[in-house]
This record gives sequence, structure tokens and C-alpha cells, in this order.
Amino acid sequence: MKFIRRLLLFLLIIIIIVCSVFYMNGKKLYDSKLSSISLEDKISSIKSDESFVSLKALPDYYKNAVIAVEDHRYYNHGAIDPIALARAIVSNIKQKEFKEGGSTITQQTAKNLYLIKEKDVSNRKVAEFLIGRDLEKNYNKDEILELYVNTIYFGDGYYGIQEASKGYFNKDAKDLTLYEATMLAGVPNAPSLYAPTINFHLTQSRQKKVVSSMVETGTLSQEEADKLYTQIDSSTYSK
Repeated sequence: MKFIRRLLLFLLIIIIIVCSVFYMNGKKLYDSKLSSISLEDKISSIKSDESFVSLKALPDYYKNAVIAVEDHRYYNHGAIDPIALARAIVSNIKQKEFKEGGSTITQQTAKNLYLIKEKDVSNRKVAEFLIGRDLEKNYNKDEILELYVNTIYFGDGYYGIQEASKGYFNKDAKDLTLYEATMLAGVPNAPSLYAPTINFHLTQSRQKKVVSSMVETGTLSQEEADKLYTQIDSSTYSK
């Protein structure tokens, strides 16, 4: 019994040491990024871009689609979602590989702002949390969501919903139809797979996932979803 207690204590100490090392390295990354350009200046720079579009200008169904498929508890948690994180950890353990990250919209925004080129996952995740904490402290949820849709990558060289809307549909983001909005809401999860110019069959599959998620979150009726499914199945895409 004493041996087991000592072993558990030893393992706990090892875990604490490892976590501390990860945190310190991630904190260094966070400090280096924020010292190069402050969060306020970074966001001001993004908002000054000609392709920046305000959240209020976007159709509600696009915003609902993004939240439904990316982070349906977005307005009810902070920088991280403990439930989604726990689910991702369990899933990764079961699959014996890292497939799910459990990242929130806030974390993804932090990554888009500062960490898009960082390859070290452990350091990046710590820095994401710290930057996400700053975002949640200084900006409200709508402001963070606005930053997210204006910085996320949509494939084909398009960053932000305005560029994606112009590039894929030759129209401003404010004029997206429900069909177009649900398609674009699904692309950022894996642009190399879901961009309509890559494999339209996969684009359609992902779009159906977006639609079903909206039904689950109550932002789309089943009748509306059924009409969209029919439209998706009969649609083609050419740029």
C-alpha cells in the first residue's frame, strides 16, 4: 500500500513538472508574440483592412451556422470549453492519436491572430489559452466572433468571410444566401478538404453537417434543413 501511494505521488510530481515546463514554454511564446505587437494594435490593423466586415453586416444565419458547427456553447464559456476539451481528450485516448483539439472560437481566433505558423502544439495551445484569456477579458463575445470570421482561412488564398464570399460566389458577405452561408461555414474546419474547388462532394458532406448542427442548436427548423439538403444534393459548383 505504501509503495502504491509513493508511486502515485511520484507520478503526480512528474505530471506537475511536465505541465510546468509546458506552461513556461508556452508563456515564453505568448510573451514574444505580444511584445512584437500588442493585442490592441493587432486588432486595429485587422479592422483597417479593406476586406474587414462588421458582424452586424453579416446574415444572422451565417453567424448561427458558424457557432453551431464550430462551438455551439460559445456564449456560455470562457477562452476554453471544459466539456469539449474533456470530450476531445477521451476521444484521442480511445483512438490512440491526436485527432480532436476541442478548440473554442476564442482559441481559434487567438491562433489566427498570432500563432498560425507555430508547429509546436503544446507551446501553441498554452499561448492560445493565454491570448484567448486576454481576448475574453478585453472584448465581448460578438467582437471576438467578428475577429474570427474576418481572420479564418477558407482555402484558395482567401482569408476572412468577405474574401471568401467574393472569391467563391462573387458577392459581398452581407449578401450570402442561406445555402452559400452554410457552405462557407463548413470550409474553415479543413480548407484543403472542404473548399468547393477541391472536392465538391466533401464540401457538400461538410455542409450537411453544418445544417444538421443548426437544427440541433435550434437555429434552423427541420423543414428549412430538408429544403437545404435537397438543394445541396442537386447543386454543382464552378468558380
